[in-house]
Amino acid sequence: MIEGHCHCRAVRIAVPVRPETLGDCNCSLCSRLGALWGYYAPSDVTVSDEHKHLVGYVQGDKTLTAFHCGICGCTTHWSPIGRGSAKMGVNLRIFDRSVWEDIPHRLIDGAAW
Repeated sequence: MIEGHCHCRAVRIAVPVRPETLGDCNCSLCSRLGALWGYYAPSDVTVSDEHKHLVGYVQGDKTLTAFHCGICGCTTHWSPIGRGSAKMGVNLRIFDRSVWEDIPHRLIDGAAW
């Protein structure tokens, strides 16, 4: 498992492997977050938030909840709302740079959706 954490370490995320590519989305939310998304099956991701500091934000189209640490503000991941989605996004920028810096980035044109 590969572990990452928010700046204050209150929220930790573990994933089994490095993703093959990172999603760099330009939608109105992601472009402001500055996240690089690795995509995983929710069952493959472990989110540890012992003291319940995660805060969720549901954007206008209500398709996902973006989570951040309520103490330090770091965006950690997003989860889909409702049934049917087989993936969630993990912000690889909360992992050590050596984990993600050489993974190719793929532009996701979320602004055009």
